[in-house]
This record gives sequence, structure tokens and C-alpha cells, in this order.
Amino acid sequence: MTENITGGVGMPDGWQRLWAPHRLSYLEGENRPATSDESKEDGCPFCRIPKLSDEEGLIVARGNEVYLVMNLYPYNAGHVLTCTYRHVADLTDLSESEKKEMFDFTSHAMKVLRKVSRANGFNIGINQGAVSGAGVAGHIHQHLIPRWAGDANFMPLIGKTKVLPQLLNETRDQLAKAWHQV
Repeated sequence: MTENITGGVGMPDGWQRLWAPHRLSYLEGENRPATSDESKEDGCPFCRIPKLSDEEGLIVARGNEVYLVMNLYPYNAGHVLTCTYRHVADLTDLSESEKKEMFDFTSHAMKVLRKVSRANGFNIGINQGAVSGAGVAGHIHQHLIPRWAGDANFMPLIGKTKVLPQLLNETRDQLAKAWHQV
């Protein structure tokens, strides 16, 4: 759902809001490794997932060096991640065969999503390092987000859109509750 909020004195502020309240639990730390643990395999969710059954781990497909898994906190329906089995943080540290299989899996997932959900386009990306927005910076993974005409606008720098992880009334309730405690 998008909504154009007006700025001061009833003037539109030019920003579109993409409401994604389900992401708040992730931002608050649910299923995220502690910063000190993310570089260690035993604290990494992407190292744990392949040890689960496909159903329990939400794994779509397994390859020799990568696997495709549903994103627990999707930006859009069908948001998947291509993850290496090997615990590697940086794209430049992947072997040639890992890079090839990651690309092939992502490419094949696009075909599958087009067939199953009639996706019109995709956002594909790798966030390298915590400062770039990687939630699990210690283990490389590639996002594939299906898109449909009119589903949402572009992100802030391109389309002046903000992703808001919580509905305004929920934020207001939290602030009001804490107002007299601070």
C-alpha cells in the first residue's frame, strides 16, 4: 500500500510511502545474528538453514554450492535469496563456480517466478557489508525481488520513496507510551 503524505500546511511532500510493517520484527533483531556473531558460522542463519529440511528452512531449491530460500521478511511476495553454502562475506572471495551457480540460480528463479506469479520485472542485488544495508553481512546472499506494474514505486534516491516498517498508529502508540517515561 502506498500513500502520499502531505507536508506542512497541506502541501504534498513528494514522497510515496511503502508500508512494510512485517519488517519491524526483523529490524528489532528477530532471527538476526548478533553483530559479534555474524562473522562466525555457528551464529549465521544462512549456515543453519541448509541443515533443516526444505520445508522447515523454506528452501526452494538446492544446488551444489548455493541454495534458494524464501526471505522471512520480504519486500514483496516471492522475495527469495540465493545463498552460498560456504560461509563467505565478500563477492570477491567466491570461487568462479560459486559465482556461476549463484548467477544461474538467480536467473532460473526469475523464470520460475515469471511462470508462477507472472512477475513483470525484478530487483536483484547484493548488499556488501553492514554499511551497505546487509542484514547478515558475514554471509553473502543475493536478493531477487519480483515486481509488478504498480506494486510500489522506486526506493528513496530514485523514486523518492521510503520503506516504513511500521504503521503510523503503532509508532504513535509506542511513542505515547514512552513519552512520560523519558
